[in-house]
Amino acid sequence: MKKIKICGLKRSEDVDYVNTYQPDYVGFVFAGKKRKITYDQAKELKKGLLSSIQVVGVFVNEDISFVEKLVKNDVIDLVQLHGQETNEYIKILKQKIDVPIIKAIQIKNDDSFNVDYDVDYYLFDHGSGGTGESFDWSMLKEVNKPVFLAGGINLSNIDEALKMNVYGLDVSSGVETDGFKDREKIKKIVRRVRNEGEIWNTWGTVYPRDFNA
Repeated sequence: MKKIKICGLKRSEDVDYVNTYQPDYVGFVFAGKKRKITYDQAKELKKGLLSSIQVVGVFVNEDISFVEKLVKNDVIDLVQLHGQETNEYIKILKQKIDVPIIKAIQIKNDDSFNVDYDVDYYLFDHGSGGTGESFDWSMLKEVNKPVFLAGGINLSNIDEALKMNVYGLDVSSGVETDGFKDREKIKKIVRRVRNEGEIWNTWGTVYPRDFNA
């Protein structure tokens, strides 16, 4: 069964939603503007989160000391690097922390898959990164690490995403309405991933996947 990550939590309501439907991972974003949160906000959100849900901290060319602080204080459980971090950066980071590391790769062409970072996972995203757009998934190539698929995954293409040979799916804008996490969308997308080949209606009845819910 594929893993599911709901990225970009900001509010206590978001924590309530994921506690109810229990994805494998959630993402706290420490970069950009739209979904960026502070250390203190992240600490409060983590307090309310079920311990079974792992927190991924998302960073762009971040100072290593800040990443270390979040890990050492149990605010995050994994690190996702979404910038131009080099293997030298990763080497220094790994001397400071001992948690899994995800390296995001922006997919622009076939050469984008020729990567070699000393990390635990890759995350393949649209060439522009963080735009809520999908790249051409038919381009996907096998690499030597487990892969999260990201970029524009939503309820309209989740079935296609589930066909891809990847470790997990990373969803953010696809479970939002007007820029905020949407309880119903989170429910539907997590259930779809949990029940590959089946979907559920509002009353919990199982139907074949081709049922037009």
